Formats: sequence, structure tokens, C-alpha cells
Amino acid sequence: MPEPPPANLFIMNRFSLNIILRILLLTITLAAVVWLYMRDMTPLAVLTVPLVAVQIYGIYYYLNRINRKLTLFLESIRYEDFSIRFSADNQLGKSFRMLNHQFNEVLEAFRQTRAEKEANLKYIDTIIQHISIGVFSFDAEGRIELINPAAFRLLGIYRLRNIAELKTVHPGLSELLTDLSSGNKTLYATRQEQQLSIHAATVRLQGRLIKLISIQNIHSELQKKELEAWQNLTKILRHEIMNSVTPIVSLIGTMQEIVDLDIAPSAGNREGIEDLREALLTVESRSKGIMNFVNAYRDYTTLPQPQFTRVNIKSLTTTVSSLFQTDMKQAGIQFQLEVDAENVEIHADVSQLQMVLINLVKNAMDALEQTDNPSIHVKVYLNNIQQVCIEITDNGPGIDTDAMNKIFIPFFTTKKTGSGIGLSLSQQIIQMHGGQLKVLSPGNNGNGTTFLILLNT
Repeated sequence: MPEPPPANLFIMNRFSLNIILRILLLTITLAAVVWLYMRDMTPLAVLTVPLVAVQIYGIYYYLNRINRKLTLFLESIRYEDFSIRFSADNQLGKSFRMLNHQFNEVLEAFRQTRAEKEANLKYIDTIIQHISIGVFSFDAEGRIELINPAAFRLLGIYRLRNIAELKTVHPGLSELLTDLSSGNKTLYATRQEQQLSIHAATVRLQGRLIKLISIQNIHSELQKKELEAWQNLTKILRHEIMNSVTPIVSLIGTMQEIVDLDIAPSAGNREGIEDLREALLTVESRSKGIMNFVNAYRDYTTLPQPQFTRVNIKSLTTTVSSLFQTDMKQAGIQFQLEVDAENVEIHADVSQLQMVLINLVKNAMDALEQTDNPSIHVKVYLNNIQQVCIEITDNGPGIDTDAMNKIFIPFFTTKKTGSGIGLSLSQQIIQMHGGQLKVLSPGNNGNGTTFLILLNT
């Protein structure tokens, strides 16, 4: 056990000496009273009794003052009220002044410890509130103990008091969170096509078991991996096809020269020669067509990195819309541009975003070829998490469910003359900008199609 500091020993010695002296003085006074009484000096003994009473009251007051100080000191610690200050007590001697000083030093130490603890908690809370990963915790009854804005944003809600409230928004998620063991991970797909990676941990806080959940949207990471897989596949296919077709084209050219220079002058069957020449031309044409088709996908695997600048979103959409004014009038398409984010700027490559918007508007125009009273509506606005949203909506026949699941796959197209590269290339550009490209279509019921671009400001 550590020894008390010298100051405390001094206070204890002074206090003990003070008590001993007071008791000794009281004892002497009582002895004097008894002696006077025994000597038949009763009047003088009676006069000494008040002195005894004063000394007894002095001892009581002295001890009671200490008890009150100790009680106040202990209560301040119990209730964490460290604002109390013990002033110097000149009336009760130097030992009390030193005792007050020691009390104040102890309370100051507690005050500094609590201030450091509150600062650390504030620091941790600030980090939790500002990280992009969703974090929340709940107890055994499902009551939410802590939740940060990122969790609200990822779950698409603005309030959560109990995880049971998630049932209406995300079916099965509350049960998944309850059953998820500490240290394990799982995936959950939301209705908004987000892939949430969920990690669970448990801590025991004051005897209560608290489960801590972290959630992260890995949809963009999955899309990036998918994109890389398609790019690698495209590179391999292009390499193999070109290696196979190029010698064929070269060989066909050689065969045509043989027909024209060696066989045709000496052959008598002109009709057979013409058939052979026509067959070679056909094979050459189709081979070159395959080469041109493969070269058309070079942009998909060699798209340059965006050159980011500050781009005004209204100026961007207005410029793209003006490019189609004449074609839309000739096609009888009613066009409407609605911008609710006029002064908003984004960090983007203006030429690449123009390419995406041009492709989406052209697709919308193509979808309206067989539609009565065709119309295209472009809307720009900020959503509740301050993302720029660009919606391109047409009132065409819509996209069926099977096609919606494949629409961003390279080489897939629903158009007779389409190459199947436009939408996948557009999605790649938006992903390189840290955004998302989605398609919203109710199906083949005449309600049209909406492409949604999400970009961070």
C-alpha cells in the first residue's frame, strides 16, 4: 500500500495534535472543577462549569465541521459535482486550510479526469458521426443505443428507435441483424439495389449485452469488379478474334489475286470463275465486318481517365439538350428540361458526361419511334443526401424485366441496329466519376423508361 504524501501526514498530525490538546485541556478543566469542589470551593467550581461547556462545544464544533466537510467532499464525488471549492478556513487553524487545499486538489484531479473523458467521448462521437460507414448499436430488446448519419443514409430512413422498425422498409433485415453472430459478416440487398456489407460485434456495457453493427454499401465495388471482368473478357475476345480473322482476310486477298491473274485468263468456265470471285468477296466483306465490329469495342477497354473540372450542371444539361432540338422537332417529340439545381457544380469531366447524356437522350428518342404523342423529360435536382440526380424519362413502351437485368451487359442490345456498347460504356463513365447509373422501368405497359444518374457534388 503506497504511503500518503507528506502534506497529508502533516494534516493528520496537526489534526490529531489539535484533538489531543483540546481533550487534554478539557481533562485539566474537569479535574480543576472536581478539585475545587472537593476543597469546598463550590462557587468557584460552579463558575468553572461554563468553561467546561465551552470546551466541550468547541470539540463538538471542531469535529462536526470536519464531518460536514467530509460529507460535502464525498457527496461531490458521488454526484460528480466537481464545481465545489473549499475556501481557506482561518478560524479553525492552519490544518483546516491545508485540508481544504487537499480537498480542492482531489476535486481538481477528478475534474480534469472527467474533462479528458468527455473530450475523448466527443472526439470518438465526432469520428463516428462523420465516417462514411454506417454504425449503430442496439441492446437485447432491439432498442437503438447509437446511430450515425451514414447509417440513416444507407438504410434510407430518418429515424430509428428499435430495429423492429426496419421490417417495413427492409424485410428480413431486423431478423438478420438479431441472428448475426459477433465477428461474422453477411450481405443484404436492399430494394434500391444496394449491396450492404454488414459486420457485427458485441460488447458488454455495465452488465448489458450491446450489439454493434457496421454497414457499408459495396454496390459500386461489385460493379467495378464486374466491369473489370467484362473488360478483361473483351480484351481476350478481341485479341483472339483479330488473330484469327486477320490471316483470313489476308489469305482471301491472295486468293483473289490468284483467281484474277492465274485462273481467269486460262479458264473457260467464266460463270464458275465469277461465282468463285463473288464468294471470295463475300467472305472478305464479312471478315472485315467482324474486324470493324471488334474494333468498335476498343473504347470500352481503353476509356481514358476523366479530366476533372468544376462543371455547372445546368449549363451541361442545357448544352446537351440544345443539340437535339432540331431532330426532336422533326420527329414530333415534345421535350422538357427541368432544372431545380441551377447553381450547383460538380467535379467531373464535361466531355465524358456529355457523351453519357447524348447516348441516353438518343436511346430515348429511338424508343419513341412507334409511340403516339412522344415526349422526353429531363429533370435535374438534388436528393435528400445532396447528390445531383439527372433523370431522362420517355413515354415509350418501356423495358421488359428480362432486358432490364441485362441492359448494362456489354454487347447486349434491344435495338436491331445497336452495338450493345453505349449503355455499358455510359455506366463505366459514371462509375469513374464515383456515381451510379440506374434504369427504372415499370415494364412493357406503356409507362416509359427512366434512366437515373447519381453524382456527388
